[in-house]
Amino acid sequence: MSAVLTGMSEASGFDPRECDGFVGTSAGSIVAAALVAGVDPRSGLGELPEQPAVSDAEAAGAAPEPTLLGRALRIGAEASGGALGSVAAIGLRSTEPGGALVRRAALARVPAGRRSLADLGREVERWGADWDGRLSISALELDSGRRVMFGADDAPEVSVATAVEASCAIPGVFRPIVVGGRRYVDGGVWSPTNMDHAPAGRGTRVLCLNPLASLPPSRALPYGAIGPWARSLAAIEALTLERRGARVTTVGPDADSAAVMGRNLMNGSRRAETIAAGLAQGWALAGGESGRAAAG
Repeated sequence: MSAVLTGMSEASGFDPRECDGFVGTSAGSIVAAALVAGVDPRSGLGELPEQPAVSDAEAAGAAPEPTLLGRALRIGAEASGGALGSVAAIGLRSTEPGGALVRRAALARVPAGRRSLADLGREVERWGADWDGRLSISALELDSGRRVMFGADDAPEVSVATAVEASCAIPGVFRPIVVGGRRYVDGGVWSPTNMDHAPAGRGTRVLCLNPLASLPPSRALPYGAIGPWARSLAAIEALTLERRGARVTTVGPDADSAAVMGRNLMNGSRRAETIAAGLAQGWALAGGESGRAAAG
């Protein structure tokens, strides 16, 4: 994500730090917090902290029962276009109670994560990012299954660093983040982008970076359904913003980026190749991107 933004910036002069709003989810919360803190994507390229690497075996241990996972992840998976897609866009918020129940049931079958994200939190704290009215970071309240957008008026008060830790806490791998006696985990369990929460209205331009969209379908891996789900849900969320009058551009990894990233996006050994491919993709995208945008 940082590499794509850097490529776009170098090719067009677009400065993502000047966006009017940021919605950060999982690893995207790290990128969003850095931008709000004023970190230039190119200066931090390859140096921003990230979630510790996760092996395929760890991912398998973190996956709930496939049938429950499928119901939790495939909200509107077949409604990404046409009339049904429009209906889904209108009613997306109304599906949240049911979505919370399904996620709670699925996550109840996942063992508690044991690894810490404290080092990540300390690095984000060092940047000095604060809630300046532009930033929202998604997380999932583990015991209820509901989505929480830290930074919103109705969300618990936490530091940006704590919110980033919560949004990155993959269930079954990393320890949940406890705030006020409640446990929070990765916001990507609700949505890979949570784009529907973007502060978008008529005339707003929204740039959504969706790295999970590159994952191909696979029955051999526990997260093999995530790619199609990520693409479908992002399409539905884009419809909600377009109905508000926003112009939405959703960017997933192109063929070159997807090839070097592979199936396990938590494999840090491919970082250099991924940065190079992301820079090239950002440059290619820059021809159609300029001016102000709200980044999700």
